[in-house]
Formats: sequence, structure tokens, C-alpha cells
Amino acid sequence: MKVLIAIDSFKGSISSVEGSEAISLGIKDIYPEAEIVTLPLADGGEGTVEALVQATGGKLVKKVVLGPLKEKVEAMYGILGDGKTAVIEVAEACGLPLVPSNQRNPFLTTTYGVGELISDAIEKGCREFVIGLGGSATNDAGVGMLQALGFRFLNLHDEEVGLGAESLLSIRKIDLSHVHAKLKECSFKVACDVNNPLYGPDGAAFIFGPQKGATPDMVKQLDKGLEHFAEIVLDELGTDIHNIEGAGAAGGLGAAFSGFLHADLQSGIELVLKIIEMEKNMQGVDFVVTGEGKLDGQTSMGKAPLGVAHLAQKYEIPVVALAGGVTEETAALNELGITSYFSIMNAPMTLEEAMDSKVTYNNLRSTTNQLFRLLQAVRTGVKK
Repeated sequence: MKVLIAIDSFKGSISSVEGSEAISLGIKDIYPEAEIVTLPLADGGEGTVEALVQATGGKLVKKVVLGPLKEKVEAMYGILGDGKTAVIEVAEACGLPLVPSNQRNPFLTTTYGVGELISDAIEKGCREFVIGLGGSATNDAGVGMLQALGFRFLNLHDEEVGLGAESLLSIRKIDLSHVHAKLKECSFKVACDVNNPLYGPDGAAFIFGPQKGATPDMVKQLDKGLEHFAEIVLDELGTDIHNIEGAGAAGGLGAAFSGFLHADLQSGIELVLKIIEMEKNMQGVDFVVTGEGKLDGQTSMGKAPLGVAHLAQKYEIPVVALAGGVTEETAALNELGITSYFSIMNAPMTLEEAMDSKVTYNNLRSTTNQLFRLLQAVRTGVKK
């Protein structure tokens, strides 16, 4: 028997690597001789670096950068097994968890550290980049990231503006003469699963600003800053960064990557599946086990398990999905490639207990054990 394990992390509980190990042990309990292929999964958000590094035999790199509050933080990114591709989660350098709840103010936070990570990877020989957007504490349209890469944004007095969204309204000119020389050799693929424009009612400030600490009045000011910046970019560079699908992602980082770095914004899960060669690894597989912390209506809108199921369906491979929580909407997944799904919860418990990594690990192993025990009984019966 050959089984492919491809699960996302159970966020806040267990990584995709640890979860895959637990499932693998559950299978081996029943089928010791089983051939198991493990491909830790992610959808471009949290866990993408770890998943891609693990899948390609790459390495993790730590770098001290300027965090969202303009204080030094240690961030991590990955270099894939080919030695030339860097994978970066922007949240490592400007993520919301890096900002205490009582200090959340998207006027002040900066994406500068993201640019420092890119620059460090360039110096290490990387020329291809995979970027995971999401989870940012910022609303600076990616200006901080661009500043770290040598782009200069000047005010009326030809002075460089400061960091953070509060500086957007001061920008009058863009100076490209100091941009990192090797940046033109680089290509960027950006995992982006939202299609919001840069500004307006559906833009970065109105849709994502409140969760980053913005009050209603702040949202309006932030939106004005984004609109002003887009107008300057259009006048100075002839580039429309407002109407790009996904421009508003991560506080406008989508606009910066696409408009300034010529990035290709695409579905996170599709990008990840291509990099880890998921389709190639499905050849000859008898069963696929996928899953994530919670299976719900969102799963049917492009999240990791569904991406796996779509490929498996192409080859008529049964797919079992495991999750901590399963909602009523999950039934729709049976029509989208997931053969059956199961909650790994086996007793009443508090959310805190359920999120404990040891509990999740043991529940994944025991649930898998029981599923494959049933499978063994069915297959034995068929043979008889």
C-alpha cells in the first residue's frame, strides 16, 4: 500500500511536519510495510516556509530585521533545495503577533523588515522568490519593504519620508537611482488569496485595517494615504497599482510586489502544490490523507485540503480528511474530491485541551489507526 500524507498545520496546535509524523505512525501501526510519502502542506500563509523547506530538502535562515514597531526582531525565511529560491512569509517581519494588542496602530507599523529579508536572500545567491502574504500588522502599501530595497520616496523638500503609513500622504516623488542592483535579476511569485484593490470600500484600509487596530477615523485617513500613493505611482512611473487584483493584500504589499517588483500574484495553494510537485508525487498512490485544524465552508474556497483533493480526484484516488473541528458546511467537500472526513476529537474537552500539541498528535495517530484498521478489515473481506 502507498499512502500520500499532505496536511496543513493545525494552527496554534501542531505543525504540518509533526501532524504528518503522527498520521504516518497511525498507518504503520496497521500496515507496517506501507510506503508513505509525506508532503507537509501550506496555502501561502503560516507554515509555508517550513512546509516548502521540508518538501524540497532546503534550509532555514534566521535574520535580525526591523520589525513592524521599528524595533529589532529575529525573523526566519527558507532557501529551498535548489539553493536559488527563497521563501518568505511577510508575517515573520511585519506580522500582527509581533505587535502587542495595546500597541496596534497601522499608521505607525512598517514592512521594512520584509525588504531586509529579500535583500539578505539576494546576497546569499537567491534570484527566485516565493512570498506568502497574510497576517501583516501594516498598511503602508509596502513602502517600507521598498525603502529597504533602495527605493526612495521623497517629500516636497526632496527629503526621504519616514516609515509607516503615516508617511504616505507626504510622498511627492519616487527616486529609483539607489534600488538594489541585483533586484532586476529576481523574479517573485506571491501567494495571494484575496482580490481586494488597494484603496476604496473594498481596499486594504477598510477591509483589513480594523483588525490591525485602526479606528473608523483612522481607516478613512489610511485609505486617503493609499489613494494618494497610488496617484503618485501612476504619475511618476505610469503604473496603476490600485486596480491590480490582490493589491490590497497585507496592507498593500500586494500592490508593491506587483507594481514595483513585477511579481506574479497567484493562488497560494496552487503555488505551493506546484513547488512541491504534488501531482508527480501522487503517481501510484492508493490513498491520500489530508487535513487542517478546522474543516468548514472556507475549505471549499481554495484552502489546502481542497487543492489536494482536486488533484487526487483527477487520478481517482480516495481522499480522507482529518480535522480538529468539522462544521455542517463541510458536507459540500464530498462533492469536491474529499471522499470522507473525520474529526479527531474523541472526548469532550476544553478548547485549551484540544489545542494542546500532544493531545492533537495522539488524536491524529489514534484516529488514523482506527481508520486504517477498518480499511484493513474491508480489504481482507474483499479478498476472501
